[in-house]
Amino acid sequence: MVTSNVGASTVPHRSSIGRVVTASVIGTSLEWYDLFIYGSAAALVFPKLFFPQDNPATALLLSLASYGVAFVARPLGAIVFGHFGDLIGRKNILIITLVTMGCGTFLVGLLPTYSVAGIAAPIALVTLRLVQGLALGGEWGGAALMVNEYDAEGKRRGLLGSLVQTASPIGLLTANGVFALMTQVATPDAILNGIWRVPFLLSALLVIIGYFIRRDLTETPLFEEVERSERAASAPLVEVVRTARRQLLLGIGSRIGSDCIFFVFTFFLLVYLPRLGVPSAVGLEAILAAAIAQIIGIPLSGALSDRIGRRPVLIGGAATTIIWAYVFFMLLHTKVPALIILASFVGMFFHAGMWGPLGSFLPEMFETRVRCTGASLSFQLAGLLGNALIPIVATQLVIKFDSPWPVAVYLTFWLVVMIACVAAVPETVHANLANIGVRSKRQQRRP
Repeated sequence: MVTSNVGASTVPHRSSIGRVVTASVIGTSLEWYDLFIYGSAAALVFPKLFFPQDNPATALLLSLASYGVAFVARPLGAIVFGHFGDLIGRKNILIITLVTMGCGTFLVGLLPTYSVAGIAAPIALVTLRLVQGLALGGEWGGAALMVNEYDAEGKRRGLLGSLVQTASPIGLLTANGVFALMTQVATPDAILNGIWRVPFLLSALLVIIGYFIRRDLTETPLFEEVERSERAASAPLVEVVRTARRQLLLGIGSRIGSDCIFFVFTFFLLVYLPRLGVPSAVGLEAILAAAIAQIIGIPLSGALSDRIGRRPVLIGGAATTIIWAYVFFMLLHTKVPALIILASFVGMFFHAGMWGPLGSFLPEMFETRVRCTGASLSFQLAGLLGNALIPIVATQLVIKFDSPWPVAVYLTFWLVVMIACVAAVPETVHANLANIGVRSKRQQRRP
């Protein structure tokens, strides 16, 4: 078992932490760019390019379903890459996932459309989306653990973990910025005739940049100690299911609500605003504002969680977002672009309270031997139940009821679940990661 002095004896120099954080944030931002560029395309161009046009509404739903496919693959990626992350180290997984994601995204930019290849086109599109999901399923855990395990004693772990979480809005900002630029400089026909491929093809360059940033990273001190003591878990998934089921389930419940909110406050705008007669360009501008709000709010929430605890920040973010979910739709129905942008900006600033602390909250729930598998799997299974379903659920609710309020109620349900799950987890802000899981096992051996 990892001894209690590991965290103190292997604390690296400040410059090492800075290098690890920089490499993790930049590399993960590139992977989120790859993921989100697909999300924008799934709402704006893929329904017309990769699916039959007999029924436009069905084409849109199929396109949004293909967006959700990645979230089905992400738990599998968490299992596979989490397994090897606990066996061979966090750094190696970061390299593999980056290259896998980049190749999958680049190939999307080369695909023939439905008019050229027929049914083979959407099949190939969904296959590559699965590849993206597998890659991101392993990416988040590796990046989050790298920064958390370099600050095992936890003095700034909330802030450092939240910086990894900023990779999501950075990727979102970049991806939608590219699409917003395309809508400004190219006609809709030009975009459909080939300009849409450019953001996907750019991924090849981004992968090369990310690879050179990450290749010289060193392994985390906590994992190196596990290797030296020959205590690495031989079957991390089995151990997580056997010894940490409660943590796994609470971790899943702690994230689903934030995933649902993320989609509705961002990509859902591209689906819902046209129903109100508002141009999609307004939705893209709102998404850019939302990304900026997150970039501001996530580090603030992470730093605040170091001062007052993870649970108060997570619960506060969920509670304020429940209220804003209803205000959000009221502002959308004004059809005033400035108010629509404000709705998304404020909503995602509140969302940052739920998202920022997760970068440390989930890793702090599992011991070092199975931390990569446990944290990754809880994070990605929540994405399956949240992000994979919300595009279809929200769209269907609006179509059936011709009203946004059922969507707001659906969001409220999952946010209440999140509050309950977070409240059931002991506060871990001051925990030493080297000791996580040690005390409970010792107690289990007592008569």
